[in-house]
Amino acid sequence: MKDLVVLGFLGPNVDHAPRSARWTKWRPTVGLCQQPDLLIHRFELLTPTKYQKLADEVVADIAAVSPETTVVQRPFDLADPWDFEEVYGALYELARSYPFDPDREDYLVHITTGTHVAQICLFLLTESRHFPGRLVQTSPGQREPAQGTYSIVDLDLSKYDRLASRFVAEKRDAVSLLKSGIETRNERFNRLIDRIEQVALHSREPLLLTGPTGAGKSRLARRIFELRKSRHRLEGEFVEVNCATIRGEGAMSALFGHVKGSFTGAMRDRPGLLRAAHRGVLFLDEIGELALDEQAMLLRAVEEKAFFPLGSDRESKSDFLLIAGTNRDLGHMVREGRFRDDLLARINLWTFELPGLRDRPEDIEPNLQFELEELARRSGTRVTFNKEARERFLRFATGPEGAWTANFRDLGGAVIRMATLARGGRISTDVVDEEIARLRARWSMAAPASVLSDVMDATRLAELDPFDRVQLEHVVEVARRARSLSDAGRMLFIASRTKRKSVNDADRLRKYLARFGIEWNALRREDDH
Repeated sequence: MKDLVVLGFLGPNVDHAPRSARWTKWRPTVGLCQQPDLLIHRFELLTPTKYQKLADEVVADIAAVSPETTVVQRPFDLADPWDFEEVYGALYELARSYPFDPDREDYLVHITTGTHVAQICLFLLTESRHFPGRLVQTSPGQREPAQGTYSIVDLDLSKYDRLASRFVAEKRDAVSLLKSGIETRNERFNRLIDRIEQVALHSREPLLLTGPTGAGKSRLARRIFELRKSRHRLEGEFVEVNCATIRGEGAMSALFGHVKGSFTGAMRDRPGLLRAAHRGVLFLDEIGELALDEQAMLLRAVEEKAFFPLGSDRESKSDFLLIAGTNRDLGHMVREGRFRDDLLARINLWTFELPGLRDRPEDIEPNLQFELEELARRSGTRVTFNKEARERFLRFATGPEGAWTANFRDLGGAVIRMATLARGGRISTDVVDEEIARLRARWSMAAPASVLSDVMDATRLAELDPFDRVQLEHVVEVARRARSLSDAGRMLFIASRTKRKSVNDADRLRKYLARFGIEWNALRREDDH
């Protein structure tokens, strides 16, 4: 059983009583400790210094009526106890610094004593889980006036909408945490993060993060964990599993554990990663790689918080929040029989698709700065761009050539390479040009070959707008199939040539190609000559 801890203000007016009425007058702090069905292990008493004599008297009286209760006096001085900003700030700092231990202790926040401002602030900080407990109110009793009565208060902030504005700054901090402190500019991504923040703090249901490889699913999953942990919404650890790295019995054992002797090599019991995630977060990256048997066991573990370790007939329990990540179309995998429909139905209640980096060009600059700062933190050495080099890299990174096929892995790798080659901690244009060439080569190997690469150099190709590129590729493909320049012109201008009085398709095509520095002879394959 957990120890019960109460946090509350000393009430200079209500907790005071003349000696003649010491045991007949209702005093809320002492009366709370007199409740026969409320065994308080520790009372954290917030005490203004000028009322120290009264505090000592209250401590002595609590010792008389509840010797099991230890009272810890915490000095709590305010210049103006009716100033909302001052009171809220002081209580907020107390909540941030107090060593809460929800695994071993339950907390009650006493809101009968203190000024009305203090009571409101305690309410707000308890509702937001900065104080991870419940509210308790006390009042005089009819049968036992001095002892009084108490009630545990259920919170329903929807009745207090006018106070919601006070949480704007905190919401902003939470969103910033989910974005790793990066001031992202893409509207779609920012709306996505806003919704994830709301769900992460108010739902215990599984979350499914989808998107291309390297889009930041692992990083976001860890940030969700950190946000929930900071609000005392969980007490366990963050356990990450890449499902693509585990197979067969190894997958069963890694996830669900095993008992000694359950298979060859099982020399001792193993609790498994689901058990390690108890009261925390289990992040299953690439969940589509799990075999159907593991999917079935996972479904039961999510729904019933229980599973059987490999080779055991005794259930293990684990209450974890599941976050799943995938770059696959799980719906398509269900239709192919490679993913369980019932598991997908269970994990996609909250599905969030992360866009790739090339779909967020306006976010490349703040992410570039973030990668530089992360590198400085890890290496202890700060590296910066000179102005021209930074502009050149961003022009390439945000332009049509910026494929970013591996997303943030590409960007992070580029920063590491440029920083390593930078002399004197400054990335020059020469270093940028070398990195741009390296990225072009890498992406060209991964992308289908363009017919234009045979007739245009890489520099001119990079300067093409996507509109011109698509049209020019089609023209080149048609021209290569044609027997002559005139034949190609007839195929390309088949509609407009009928509306012209004078038709010279070959000349029209020759002039179009010349706009891009391409000659007809350059389009002919060697076997055509």
